[in-house]
Amino acid sequence: MRDIRRTARGAAVVAVGAALALTGCSSSDDADEPAASSGSAAGELTPVTLQLQWFTQAQFAGYYAALDQGYFEDEGLDVEIIEGGVDIVPQSVLADGSVDFAIAWVPKALASREQGAGITDVAQIFQRSGTLQVSFKDKAITTAADLEGKKVGNWGFGNEFELFAGITEAGLDPATDVTLVQQQFDMNALLSGEIDAAQAMTYNEYAQVLEAENPATGELYTADDFNAIDWNDEGTAMLQDAVWANTERLASDADYEATTVKFLAASLKGWIYARDNPEAARDAVVAAGSQLGNSHQLWQTNEVNKLIWPSADGIGLIDAAAWDQTVDIALNTKNDQGATVITAAPSDDAYTNEYVQQALDQLTEEGLDVTGESFAPIEVTLEPGGS
Repeated sequence: MRDIRRTARGAAVVAVGAALALTGCSSSDDADEPAASSGSAAGELTPVTLQLQWFTQAQFAGYYAALDQGYFEDEGLDVEIIEGGVDIVPQSVLADGSVDFAIAWVPKALASREQGAGITDVAQIFQRSGTLQVSFKDKAITTAADLEGKKVGNWGFGNEFELFAGITEAGLDPATDVTLVQQQFDMNALLSGEIDAAQAMTYNEYAQVLEAENPATGELYTADDFNAIDWNDEGTAMLQDAVWANTERLASDADYEATTVKFLAASLKGWIYARDNPEAARDAVVAAGSQLGNSHQLWQTNEVNKLIWPSADGIGLIDAAAWDQTVDIALNTKNDQGATVITAAPSDDAYTNEYVQQALDQLTEEGLDVTGESFAPIEVTLEPGGS
């Protein structure tokens, strides 16, 4: 595994230049900024490491905001944020004891658990899926059924199961009814016409097509030029970014349990800050070393906020119905090789709301809005190349 660690302390982090990052433009409101925790620690801080699942970008804005605003330090923690990359499996890095916490999609983590990784979902940050299948309007692809006979790009590496579930739900066989194409983590194959529909995250690759120039007009493409299948609408969405902890340590180490609550409290406060101050949160990500520019990262902050807010029961709380849907798809949806994500239902310790509920109770006592019922996204203008 290539060592591409980047330490994030204070207000800045040095980041890998190959990052697929987004920044956006939003207005900040200091009046809504979360107050510092009443439990601020004096003296020595507890070192904590967080493994991200991708490079520095606003997908992780809440953690960078928590670092930038001093929320981790308020909880007595000295947090190091470690970048991910194409050859890093965050849940495996967590399971082998190299880090204290990790960010990973639920289906990928469930697959790792089945292979022996002792990890537990302790906070479900993204309440909705951010995965799309994007196509040019003239392809007339608006539902999964319309993918029949088309060249369909997908990333693989466990990112494909919402797509396969959608295809299967539409009565198609992903092995024979579509032509699957291995897609790079960009939109070049779609823009060049090599594929008919491309996998994209709302907060990243979808913005990349909107930052590209339409050769027919000389202007940037707009959303009107594309169709996008949203797996939330198709009913095959799976849970994505979650905070994972070490299962054995949760069961045997009281200090680790206490640290988990503190880490979650500060992280959730960072996400609340990113919700109420998206522009400032974007700035923290850019300062941390994201490659793509300000408008891209602001777009990403805004789109990620849409995946989190509103959180009806409180940010980070794991919804049993969404969990069960993810497990059902992971158990029953086959990819083009006939394999499923997992072969047996996960054990009861695959997730817990115990620690995130304690964090939510703390933040509620501090007077913070943990549900974001009145959340409204901002308008973001993308610049060429995301600058």
